[in-house]
Amino acid sequence: MHELNLIRRSRLAAPAAFAATALLFAACSSAGTGGTAAPTTAATLPPAATAAASAEATQAAQAYEVDLADNAKLGKLLTGEDGKTLYLFLPDTATTSNCNAGCIDSWPAFTLDGGETVKGGAGVTGAFTTITRQDGSKQVTYAGHPLYYYSGDSAAGDVNGQGLFNKWYVVGADGSAIMKSASKGTY
Repeated sequence: MHELNLIRRSRLAAPAAFAATALLFAACSSAGTGGTAAPTTAATLPPAATAAASAEATQAAQAYEVDLADNAKLGKLLTGEDGKTLYLFLPDTATTSNCNAGCIDSWPAFTLDGGETVKGGAGVTGAFTTITRQDGSKQVTYAGHPLYYYSGDSAAGDVNGQGLFNKWYVVGADGSAIMKSASKGTY
């Protein structure tokens, strides 16, 4: 008799389990097709608010500002990210960087990723554009000069690359090379 009760229970349990599985499957598959989904605890924003917040965050994260710093020996010069000095390389042209393999290790190009922009801060009124480097990256130019950082500058205000090899110079507000000598050091 005990075995008969177990068989009856298992025969009743199988259809119930199948029905529960079918309901669960139906609930999961209808979530993407307009069916009613179970409420979640995560807060959701209306699509317009989400798009606006996303656009704000994207724009704020993608705009780099080039500023002017004042150096006692060199005058006003361009600075980029984190106040680091920007340089130009005399062998470059308005459309071509001539600092590539080997050189680029010491002189990292000021580049932008897709969607990023650059603008001038107070007193920086020249035109910014980009050129495509040999490696495909987009390098920022100012007044027709591709811009670089110097790996020997460890802090904002350093001008350790000034005049190196008589080819590397800090960039003035008008985009020209400042060719004065600078003692090693900071602003």
